[in-house]
Amino acid sequence: FSTLQMKTLPSLVEIKDCTTSKGVAKWGTPVTLNDDSYTVDLVVVGSTAVCPETGARVGKGEGFAELEWGILSEQGNLDPSTCLVVTTVHDEQVVDDMAPKGSTVPQVTKHDVPVDIIVTPTRVIRVPNRLPKPSGIFWDLLSPQKLAQIRVLQQLKQEIEERDSVALPSGPDEVLPPVAKRDNIRRRNNNGNNKKRPNNNQNKNSKKAAEGNNKQDHQ
Repeated sequence: FSTLQMKTLPSLVEIKDCTTSKGVAKWGTPVTLNDDSYTVDLVVVGSTAVCPETGARVGKGEGFAELEWGILSEQGNLDPSTCLVVTTVHDEQVVDDMAPKGSTVPQVTKHDVPVDIIVTPTRVIRVPNRLPKPSGIFWDLLSPQKLAQIRVLQQLKQEIEERDSVALPSGPDEVLPPVAKRDNIRRRNNNGNNKKRPNNNQNKNSKKAAEGNNKQDHQ
């Protein structure tokens, strides 16, 4: 995580410059575990679909929003009972039929974070019957593969186990989705595309010049 404060930014830097991952990396101040100098009062999450009645949401399926929520609430930087959760979606992504057949409640797991407010291009929806919000990290759902990807979780787990003299549980194995490898693939492709290619215009000009020389020789 990183913190950003407008009062500490250079005068020419606008807030829109800080709302991307590159902007946060450039202008933000990284925070570490056990840092109690800040609290989170509002969380904005992305959603693929969201229920306007209960606030249940579907993300990309990797669970990073839930892990970030779990880390912050585990550390005491976020109070699940008071922290607002907001999502921004298109109107088509607001769906009423997220519940399984024969039920009126969407199927969620215990670590899913529901939203309080849904913002679309045409309306603002305040969820009337929001589902309960989780607190802390559910280690029994966290796979060894996902844990191996996130260093801060490894550190947090080690600290808790040493502090409480317990062995925290581990979740079932999983095959991580290909999305996690997409950046490396794109980088390799870009490296291949950046190789020097022949200049077609130069080749055409050289060919024309050669044809002109041949005509002169025949004459």
